[in-house]
Formats: sequence, structure tokens, C-alpha cells
Amino acid sequence: MSVRSGLMALLSEGEKYGAQLRTEFEARTGGTWPLNVGQVYTTLDRLVRDGLVAQASEPDADGRIAYRLTSTGRQVLDAWWTTPVDRTNTPRDELTIKLALAVTAPGVDVPRVVQAQRTATLQHLRDLTRLKREALGSTEGAAEGPRAVEDPIAWLLVLENLIFAAEGEARWLDHVETVIARRRPRPEYADPHRTPDHQHPAPHPRGADPASDTTASGPTHHHASATHHTHTGGNQS
Repeated sequence: MSVRSGLMALLSEGEKYGAQLRTEFEARTGGTWPLNVGQVYTTLDRLVRDGLVAQASEPDADGRIAYRLTSTGRQVLDAWWTTPVDRTNTPRDELTIKLALAVTAPGVDVPRVVQAQRTATLQHLRDLTRLKREALGSTEGAAEGPRAVEDPIAWLLVLENLIFAAEGEARWLDHVETVIARRRPRPEYADPHRTPDHQHPAPHPRGADPASDTTASGPTHHHASATHHTHTGGNQS
């Protein structure tokens, strides 16, 4: 999110000090995108320079200066509300870069990398879900003024965006694991046109008759019949 536009959006509600802007920005977003005071005042100086924000008062006794949105700034803000966010200019994603390099680098255990990230992503998803339950409880229990209801709802919307992103990342990691598994080389014996060595029949000894089988009952029975025939013939003579 543009810090510049975020501060202008807060100033559209009325005059605010720099410290107030920082506090309200983090309250609306649940601290998801923390700001430091120096970043706030640097951005305010640039907005004043561009004529979008102006000082609303002289420094008070504590040296604080209140700021307000100018008419030009309000026009720029109105255009920002209705202009789609440019998704073609996204920041680099470290996880995507890591896995893209891992699948092409020698010696990297890619399934282990994927599993480690999946474990972290699912833990992050559980944490976000717990925070969502707390935000829902705050929304249902808030009853003092419109601001008490508005802030939890804003935080809830941020949380749901993060939950959807974590769920999408988990599904993508599952997809990466499936693609890697499909690209693994097959073992040699998996070739359907090749018979494994242990399935080749053992060669017969030289001179042996493959048709004969000394373990079968045929030859033994034949030998017994021949003996019986010889004995019978002797009695007849």
C-alpha cells in the first residue's frame, strides 16, 4: 500500500498530528504494515512540497504540527480511491525466487524445502485464523461509538486478505510438490518394454533336455511300469 495515499486518506477525516497519523494507520491495518515516525514525517514533507497537504497550525507547546488535506490533495485522493491497483508492478516474492532456483540447483532437496515452507505457511494460517476469531469477537462486542466498530472491521478485512493469501500459498506449494514428483526420473526397471534381470529364465545346463523334468512323477512312474512289465514277462516264460 502507498504510505502517501494512506496518510492522505486519514487526513481527509480532519486535521491530525504526525504521531496521530502513525497510530491510526497501524490501528486500521492491525499493525500489518508498521510505520516509523520518521517515515511518516518524511512523507508529510513531500506531500506539503507537492501541495497535497498543508500545515493546519503553528507548532504547539510540545512542538507538534497539525496537518490538513488541501483541495488538490482531495482530488488526488478521490482519483486514488477509484483507480485499480496495478498488479503488473508487484514486488519480488522471495519464496517464488527460492523455489525457482532450488529446482534448477544441483544437490538441493526440493521436497524438503517445500515441506519446510508448507509447515511455516500452515502455522501462519492458524495464527491468522485465531486473530480473525478475536476480531469477530471485538466487532460483535463493540458498542461504544462508531469508531469502536469501524476499527475491528477494518482489521478484519486486512486479516481475511492475509488468510486468502496464505491459503493460496499452501495450494501453490502442493502444486509445486506434484510437479516435482512428476519430473523425477523413473527407475530403469519401470520401462514396460524391458524385462528386469531377475525375471529372465535361468539357462539350462549344457546337454540337458528342457522338456525333461526329474522332479515330475512321469519318469518315476514309467520306470516302475517297465520293471513290472519285465517281471510279468519272466513268469510267463
